[in-house]
Formats: sequence, structure tokens, C-alpha cells
Amino acid sequence: MITFLRGRLIEKNPTHIIVECNGVGYHVDISLHTYGLIPNEESVQIHTYLQIKEDSHTLYGFFDTGEREIFKLLISVNGIGASTARTMLSSLNPDEIGTAIAQEDVKKIQSVKGIGLKTAQRVIIDLKDKISKVEISENFVGIGAALQQKDEAIAALEVLGYNKKSSEKIIDSLLKTDAEMSVEQLIKQALNRL
Repeated sequence: MITFLRGRLIEKNPTHIIVECNGVGYHVDISLHTYGLIPNEESVQIHTYLQIKEDSHTLYGFFDTGEREIFKLLISVNGIGASTARTMLSSLNPDEIGTAIAQEDVKKIQSVKGIGLKTAQRVIIDLKDKISKVEISENFVGIGAALQQKDEAIAALEVLGYNKKSSEKIIDSLLKTDAEMSVEQLIKQALNRL
């Protein structure tokens, strides 16, 4: 598996770049997000994902590992191929995709050309639990932490014998007022409202 390339940037286009490494030129497909972040310098390092199919080997490039992880999650969803995942990363940045999945924002995902309602819903269902484990950026890590706090608080309330749906409603309303509440604070305040 080729995990990154470090070499000389020979060509830079909105859909691909060519990187020369020790006399070998690698054609790397990229998203518009990565295109916008790659500096116009001679030396470049790009994180990669090699997709091997029966009839082709395609190298996909990403400016950082967070975008690559989102790409790998997207292509794990039934009905999302590499080109659709690349289109998603060209239309929305990795933070926006991660946030849309975490917050179950079907309309945001559906705003990407070629993504219908059922595919958007499948992306959310398949990736909601996995997305909180991916570190994309500082903004997104905060969202992932809030989701983890929410899940832990709901699980604790369930163990205490409270209904999951009513617990979830109360935890959601508490997080809207203060997204940085600790699990303990969430549980204490939820117990006062249940």
C-alpha cells in the first residue's frame, strides 16, 4: 500500500496532480479541497489511498490524513464509489461532511450532485457511529467529543432505568444550551428533568 508520496510537483490540476518520486511520475486523483490546499511549490507531500480493481489501479491523494479517513469511510458505504466520494469531498470539505453525518443532516449530504435521499440516509446510518472516531480538525473533534458525551450520558440514564427516547430529548436540549457540558453534568441535569 502506498500511504504517501513525497517528491516534485510536476503538474497540478483541479482533478489530479503528477508527482515525481525518484524518476517515477505518479498520477494522483485529488478533490477540489486538496487542490485548494496544495501549495504551488516544487516539493510536495501528499497522503494517498491506492484502489486496486480488476481493470485498474488508481491512486487518490489527500492533503491530510483526516480527508483520507473520510474518503475511506465514504467508500465503505454501499453505493458510494471512489468517484462519488471524491465528488463529495470536492463539494463539501471534510469538516462539513463529518458534521453533516454526526448531526444527521440529510439535506447537506443530499446537496452533493449525484447523491439522492436514500444514499444520503445510508451514508448517515452506516457512518454515524464511525465518524466520531475520525479526527479531521479541531472543530470536528469538538463535535465528536460532544457526540461521545451524549452517548455516554444516555447509556448511563438507561442503566438507571430511564427511557432512551426521553433521555435523548433532554440530553439534546441540554447540549443545545451548553455543548461543553461534561457527562456528569449532563446526567445530573437530566435527572432533575426526568
